[in-house]
Amino acid sequence: MSGNLDAKLIAPCGINCGTCIAFFGYTMSGKKRKHSCSGCWSRERPCAFIKKKCKKLASRQIQYCFECNDFPCKNLETLEKRYTKKYGLSLIGNLRFIQKNGTDEFLKYKKERWKCPTCGGVVCVHNKKCYTCGMRARV
Repeated sequence: MSGNLDAKLIAPCGINCGTCIAFFGYTMSGKKRKHSCSGCWSRERPCAFIKKKCKKLASRQIQYCFECNDFPCKNLETLEKRYTKKYGLSLIGNLRFIQKNGTDEFLKYKKERWKCPTCGGVVCVHNKKCYTCGMRARV
C-alpha cells in the first residue's frame, strides 16, 4: 500500500496525520498548499487544534491526550464533535483504541480502513479522495 501510515504520524488527538488533507498538501477548499504538513510530531510549532491550547502537549510531557488526567478535555471534545459530525471519525474512540490495544493494532486497522480500493493508496479522511489515483472512495 502506498501512502504513509505509521506510528510517528499518529497525532496527540488520535487522528493519523497520514490521512489528513494538509498532509496530502491541500486545503479544505481543495487548493494546493504552499507546503505540505509533515505531521503533528515532526514540527516545532504547535498543531492547529490541541497543542497550542495544551501545555502538557506543547511541552511534550505527554504524547497522546489519553495520557492526561483531564482526558477527554474540552478542547478534545470540541474537536471530537466536529470530526464525528463532518467526517464520521471519533478521535476519542481512536485514542481509547490505542490506549487499550497499542499503536501497532491501531495502524493495522487504519491501514485497512483508509486503503483505496482502486490503487491501494491512502484515502483522505476529510474528503474521501485518494491522492495517489484521484478516485473518491467509500470508507
